[in-house]
Amino acid sequence: MDKQQASESQKQPRWVQVLDSVKPISPKSLEIVKATLPVVQKHKEEIVKCFYTRLFVTHPQLKSVFNMTHQKSGNQTRALANAVYAAAAHIEDLRPLLTAFERIEQKHIALHIVPEQYPIVGENLLKAIKEVLGDPVTQEVLDAWGEAYGIIADVFIRMENEMYLSSATQPGGWKGWREFIVDKKQKESEVITSFYLKPKDGKPIPHYLPGQYLTFKFEIPGEEHSFLRHYSLSDSAGKDHFRISVKREDEIKERNLPSGIVSSHLHGKLQVGDTVLVSAPAGDFYYDLQKSVTQPIVLIAGGVGLTPLLSIFNAILDEGKKRRVIFIQTTNNSHTHAFGDYLKSKSKEHPDFVSYYTVYTKPTEEDKRDKKFDKEGPITLEWLQEILGKNEVADFYFSGSGGFMGSIYNVLKTWGVKPENVHYEFFESFEDLNAQSN
Repeated sequence: MDKQQASESQKQPRWVQVLDSVKPISPKSLEIVKATLPVVQKHKEEIVKCFYTRLFVTHPQLKSVFNMTHQKSGNQTRALANAVYAAAAHIEDLRPLLTAFERIEQKHIALHIVPEQYPIVGENLLKAIKEVLGDPVTQEVLDAWGEAYGIIADVFIRMENEMYLSSATQPGGWKGWREFIVDKKQKESEVITSFYLKPKDGKPIPHYLPGQYLTFKFEIPGEEHSFLRHYSLSDSAGKDHFRISVKREDEIKERNLPSGIVSSHLHGKLQVGDTVLVSAPAGDFYYDLQKSVTQPIVLIAGGVGLTPLLSIFNAILDEGKKRRVIFIQTTNNSHTHAFGDYLKSKSKEHPDFVSYYTVYTKPTEEDKRDKKFDKEGPITLEWLQEILGKNEVADFYFSGSGGFMGSIYNVLKTWGVKPENVHYEFFESFEDLNAQSN
């Protein structure tokens, strides 16, 4: 947990009330959990791997809830292992984890996690602890960890109940899956395509916060289970449609990662007029339109991480307050460069408060000859200070893959940017950004 997360937890009084309503862990169980925490920490990833194996054998229908690509890469295992350890370590007082909890809960709401699933997870997690750690794990130890898990599950269920109610009762809102029609499909680059979606029932759609995402449920012919995927909304709210912009995930042989089943389906098979199942907008990464600020906002996009930042950018323009915006977009080259013409046109249309910079990490010879980018290679502290000013105070929003995120986070930390001015969104499974930056 970084300082940003800890400070943000103080801004969530309704979730603090939820914590206060949950029965605390007993002194005896607390003592046992604390005593066994070091050995669980040492074997946490092994425990979680065992948990997933057990879970998918006993309840194969839950495969649809998990991103199997993240399973293969190990991202999901590491993320859950870190979450289990952090929750157990803070079981006396879960308040420092509220920001992380809300991020998890936003995913749970989008995936329609229900209370009945928590006992299944708890049972398999405890059996995995026993299987990995063996005889030292007595029934007393399992009971203590079971009590700790029950407390965490209770917090999640209570938070989810509130969030489900809030989502369903807002104007245009809904609970569960809603059918949308693909109204338009537009290619933005060689790897990114936008999809414009309108509700099949013709009823209104809800307002959403710039930076949030939609969740989709896909039944793909030839696959044994359904697929759930989150895609950021890539435009501002207030229209009669949603827009998402999706990158086609090609095979990466050196990382032993196959091509993305869902992204390939979207780019190749899904056509205008087709129906998709969509969950209501969710997500804890967003730009607060109600926040009164005058300092500049810097949007730093890595690859398809530009989508939530594009939503934020358009929302700021819609506000009409002329807050200074610096949009920095990193991509491989002109072949993968999406929305470049649009962003350039907006910077020319509003030269008094919008600046746009492109960074190519693998420019082609043509890109170099025609000077299609502002910088080659990674974003550095020196370059940021050159375009922003060394003493500039700004809000930074950035999004992209883990390596990109860690690099930007490290640059801002080195610069001394205050934690409250740093906002980010992973385009991989959620992990500790401090670890990514080291």
